[in-house]
Amino acid sequence: MFPKYDVIVVGAGHAGCEAAAAAANLGSKVLLVTMNMQTIAQMSCNPAMGGIAKGQIVREIDALGGYSGIVSDKSAIQFRMLNRSKGPAMWSPRTQNDRELFSAEWRKRLEQTPNVDFFQEMVKGLLIEKDEADGMRVAGVVTGMGIEIQARSVVLTNGTFLNGLIHIGDKQFGGGRTGEKAAHGITEQLVSLGFESGRMKTGTPPRIDGRSLDYTKMEIQNGDTEPCKFSFLDNTSPLEKTSTSQRKQHNCWITYTNEAVHEVLKTGFEKSPMFTGRIKGLGPRYCPSIEDKITRFAERERHQLFVEPEGWETVEMYLNGFSTSLPEDVQYEALTKIAGFEKVKLFRPGYAIEYDYFPPQQLHLTLETKLVQHLYFAGQINGTTGYEEAACQGLMAGINAHLKLNDRAPFILQRSEAYIGVLIDDLVTKGTEEPYRMFTSRAEYRILLRQDNADMRLTPKSFELGLASEDRYKKVQEKVKQCHEVMRYFKTESIEPFEINPVLEAIGSSPLTQKVKLFSVLSRPNLTMIDFSLYCNRVKEFLQLYRWDSIEQAEILMKYEGYISKESELADKMQRLEDLVLHEDFNYMELGSLSSEAREKLSKVKPRTIGQASRISGVSPADISILMVYLGR
Repeated sequence: MFPKYDVIVVGAGHAGCEAAAAAANLGSKVLLVTMNMQTIAQMSCNPAMGGIAKGQIVREIDALGGYSGIVSDKSAIQFRMLNRSKGPAMWSPRTQNDRELFSAEWRKRLEQTPNVDFFQEMVKGLLIEKDEADGMRVAGVVTGMGIEIQARSVVLTNGTFLNGLIHIGDKQFGGGRTGEKAAHGITEQLVSLGFESGRMKTGTPPRIDGRSLDYTKMEIQNGDTEPCKFSFLDNTSPLEKTSTSQRKQHNCWITYTNEAVHEVLKTGFEKSPMFTGRIKGLGPRYCPSIEDKITRFAERERHQLFVEPEGWETVEMYLNGFSTSLPEDVQYEALTKIAGFEKVKLFRPGYAIEYDYFPPQQLHLTLETKLVQHLYFAGQINGTTGYEEAACQGLMAGINAHLKLNDRAPFILQRSEAYIGVLIDDLVTKGTEEPYRMFTSRAEYRILLRQDNADMRLTPKSFELGLASEDRYKKVQEKVKQCHEVMRYFKTESIEPFEINPVLEAIGSSPLTQKVKLFSVLSRPNLTMIDFSLYCNRVKEFLQLYRWDSIEQAEILMKYEGYISKESELADKMQRLEDLVLHEDFNYMELGSLSSEAREKLSKVKPRTIGQASRISGVSPADISILMVYLGR
């Protein structure tokens, strides 16, 4: 019935879709196994992509040749660039998306991708081969119907489905998400093979009938007047002004809880699975439930809520900020106390879900497991939370599964090269005991890892792998060329006081008294390329020859030249430690001069380099010095 596949991907969430696409586009024969073909890339929580740090990840996925950026653009109903008031290292793109269109677009792209087959079934176990010399190796999967499908490699992206348990008040029932059953068997088998597992928890808010809301009592949250997009490719978003069929963006709204809402919520605490101890797994620290918020931040009189549409053609609304597992009657009564929600109608209540995960220190940096060869984990199975975090892991797992099958070097991104590199290094090196999400603060080189330069950082690497297309690579080369030409112009051409002083006076900056280089003027705060193009005709004529993304890139590189240079030097120094490779079979227990904690942690993590070893909790600088002496450095 089935051929032997190169890669089987289990689960068709964001991680599974990217894993399948990456491996297939590199040339592997892929089978994507999902429990429901109608929910491929389902947005189980909020219908949005990107946001702070997450937007950077989506752009990196796109730069590497993944599909998340394109799909997000094509299904976008609103676009906002967050943190525009801060420096460019903090700018974070975000789209509000049509939930159904997002899923449909993902399915269409996968169906149009050569080498991808589909099968709708639950996977209950893995086929494992054991060899005395090489240890364990995955050989395929076993489905719920007992069908054995062979493969040379398997990527597990099970999301919240592994022994999933849904909680609403004092009710609980098995499920991977509402309306879908949980997956059983995989956790038990992996534990029997020697894997360590744990439990985590996440939640989702109630879905609202938008016709029952009074939007006049809420604040409107508009999209950007000049909407951008995620993908570096052209013509991917219907919101762009250059689009031949441009669509007007949907609004979102902001409202707030109040003391009356809080008092109603408190009446349900005695039935809350979180407070009664029925939920054992840890929830996301940075996305707490509403009952958690009013307990942890009791001094606050209100909490902000975002009312977000679920699509172009639906009245369903997502209430961002009101995740809860309280009884449904308490949820409803509390909602009626919110401004604009007095006559609210529910489509379905919010709920919490508990699920199994596997601490990610059991993985290599390629996301291959250390215990079983050619078995990869990606997404929430590794303890992360969020579509974007899952998608980038799937992409990297799919790439590395293909590379290992073809005896090619692994593809590992450094912390100085991508947010994806930071995320995977954090997981594998430090582990996580609570749902992990990405923040800009986790990246020590965030000035280098901006959303605007993801293509320049990563597309050449992906093109070398054979994943990014030649057209995409040539587009990046042209951007780099144009950027350098604009910078050269600003560093060599001068400007007269009369040409620029009106602009300087308008922004409260000291006027020029003599002719100076354009570069020195641009370095002033609050002065942009747009100002030059508006007030200086010869500069305007020059800039009209170039694409705006190249001009913006040149502006950032010139304005922040000193900071970028300093951070690049720090990254280069750290890279020297990353170049010192540690063998996987290194016996740390034999190095008696290491601290006992260091020996234990190093033996568990098995770091790939001295740099990775230095980031392990419990490994001191003195321990690193000992390792370097041992290596003869």
